[in-house]
Amino acid sequence: MRELFVYYRVREADAPAAARIAREFQARLRAQHPALLTRLLRRPQAADGFVTWMEVYAAAPDGIDAALQAQIEIAAAALRPLLDGERHTEVFIDATPA
Repeated sequence: MRELFVYYRVREADAPAAARIAREFQARLRAQHPALLTRLLRRPQAADGFVTWMEVYAAAPDGIDAALQAQIEIAAAALRPLLDGERHTEVFIDATPA
């Protein structure tokens, strides 16, 4: 199953707004895709006034395809004004033998 891990930085002062925006667009995505699982994580400590956030996306049974990944990126554009730099997407697959 193909999963996405998306990380980025926001100013510590913008963390509440970033959390609200991310939770809202993740909820909209889950409503459109009932099999979609989402998580929103952040590092426990700030560094130099910035907090690192991580969005996690998985969808059973087939994972995240290119079309859904594009929808995630479009939805996440709402975060753009709060970002310090770019969003970085890493793709992982299940390492368990079939």
